[in-house]
Order: sequence, then C-alpha cells, then structure tokens
Amino acid sequence: MTEEPDNLVLEMLRAIRADIGQIGDRMQRIELRFGAMETRFGALESRFGVMEERMAGVEARLDRIETRLGLIEA
Repeated sequence: MTEEPDNLVLEMLRAIRADIGQIGDRMQRIELRFGAMETRFGALESRFGVMEERMAGVEARLDRIETRLGLIEA
C-alpha cells in the first residue's frame, strides 16, 4: 500500500517534468520566431526611412519646378 502512493507521486512528477520540457521547447521556437519578426520589422523601418528621404527630395524638386512655372511664390 505504501508503494502505490509513492509511485503515483513519481508518475505525476514525471508528467509535470515532461510538460515543462514541452513548454521550454515551445518557448525556444517562439523566441526564434519573435527574433525573426524583429529583424523584419527593423528592415521595414529602414526601408520607410529611405522612402521618406526620397519623397522629401521629390517634394523639393516639385517645389522648384512649380516656382519656375510661376505656380507658387518663392
């Protein structure tokens, strides 16, 4: 009789250990995916920065053209 409760407790502890191992594996995969998302987000931010610079250049050129054509005042 005394062995049965001990075995039950050991079985429960083993099941908990297995569950914790699975959770750890899942967390590692989540961390990898999150890192990839951060990298992609950083690349997008960089691209948006380049696009903003290019748009500013286009706006400046457009302003000069409009000024030359007399469409806006200097």
